[in-house]
Amino acid sequence: MDSARQYPASGRTRPQLPRRALLRGGAGFTLAAGLAGTSLISGGVAAARSRGPRAVDHPGAEWVPASPSNYTTASRPTQYPIDFVIIHVTQEFYDDTLAIFQNPDKAVSSHYVVRSADGHVAQMVREKNVAWHAGNWNYNTRSVGIEHEGWIDEPDTWFTDAMYEASAALTADICRRHGIPLDRQHIIGHNEVPGADHTDPGAYWDWARYMDLVKAQ
Repeated sequence: MDSARQYPASGRTRPQLPRRALLRGGAGFTLAAGLAGTSLISGGVAAARSRGPRAVDHPGAEWVPASPSNYTTASRPTQYPIDFVIIHVTQEFYDDTLAIFQNPDKAVSSHYVVRSADGHVAQMVREKNVAWHAGNWNYNTRSVGIEHEGWIDEPDTWFTDAMYEASAALTADICRRHGIPLDRQHIIGHNEVPGADHTDPGAYWDWARYMDLVKAQ
């Protein structure tokens, strides 16, 4: 995701994001993702944040379902191979990110969201389904998307040890289950998706450290 943060004077104030922030709905993103003909449903965040018995794909993740209006139901890897893990940074707070993905008007989602403070992982879309996160339909169908809470220009604040470690364990697990090579050709940033106009995870994402952590799992 791609944005410059507006710094609040004090307290937890939701920043005002410019036009190119990914966590934003609208027809432009919908068209970029190659989506059409999806019906909308209603329902609030509290109702959607079920902690019921439905299984998650990654052990330890919390099931926090995205709105079905924000992803495509599929049968992966039978229908589409899963070849990539795509790393994002939210340019939003964790709770606000969950709310955006649960808003049926936003036309955006990711499979996972990782919280900065403690590395807590929420799964919002099952890996068998196609989340709308890459802005490229071909890459959406062939990837698992992981969002990370924070802002790309504040790495010391948001890119915590807990986040890196939890995300690396998640990526390693995804790659192991789907036979994805543990290399930078298959574990990529949103900015590396063909046609992407976003810069996340940004210049301060420590790829060398991250890949070492992934390979150590």
